[in-house]
Amino acid sequence: MTTDTLYAIPPAPVHSLPIQGERARFPVNRIFCVGRNYSEHAREMGHNPDREPPFFFMKPASAIVADGGEFAYPPLSNDVHHEIELVVALKTGGSNIAASAALGHVYGYAVGLDMTRRDLQGEAKKMGRPWDTGKAFDGSAPCGELVPVAKAGHPATGEIRLEVNGTQRQVGDLADMIWNVPDTIAYLSTLFTLQPGDLIFTGTPAGVAAVQRGDRMRGTVAGVGALEVAVV
Repeated sequence: MTTDTLYAIPPAPVHSLPIQGERARFPVNRIFCVGRNYSEHAREMGHNPDREPPFFFMKPASAIVADGGEFAYPPLSNDVHHEIELVVALKTGGSNIAASAALGHVYGYAVGLDMTRRDLQGEAKKMGRPWDTGKAFDGSAPCGELVPVAKAGHPATGEIRLEVNGTQRQVGDLADMIWNVPDTIAYLSTLFTLQPGDLIFTGTPAGVAAVQRGDRMRGTVAGVGALEVAVV
């Protein structure tokens, strides 16, 4: 005998991403983001890029702007920055995953943007407070369609780039990651029990800068695809 669960209010919608060539969509569970995972970006933010344990912050699944489209400039900020990233989508999870087995948990990859209210993040840093208001606001995670591993393989080298209004802002190579994808998954799984549907934004190369309403961003990751977003 089965019974339907009765909720006091309607459950929140499932946030999801389109999958290249598929009708089905990928349900998003949690969004983990790696901080300062490219050496030149670490330097531009005033930090030493020597390989130390990675650190993570999170965004809610509701921060997803699926398949690009429009990014609504957020309130209470006058300094919103773009950060282009390779996004990893997990099909299975676990804890204490070995780096040698980590790629077996990956469903696919996408191009994403970690949009950041830099002024609010900076204020939080100065006061020793969490970054949530600077990183986890509504619409702060535009993301393109997922490309399954069967099509994309596991990109470990290749250009990652962001243009704003046709002018290059950020460019780097996936090989420049301080912590590569297998090592990132392995380390993250020591801190959290990873779950199907989790996304990992893997960090951004140097060149982060502010956007304004009316700007058009175009991000690309070699072997994965492109993401186009208008700032409104």
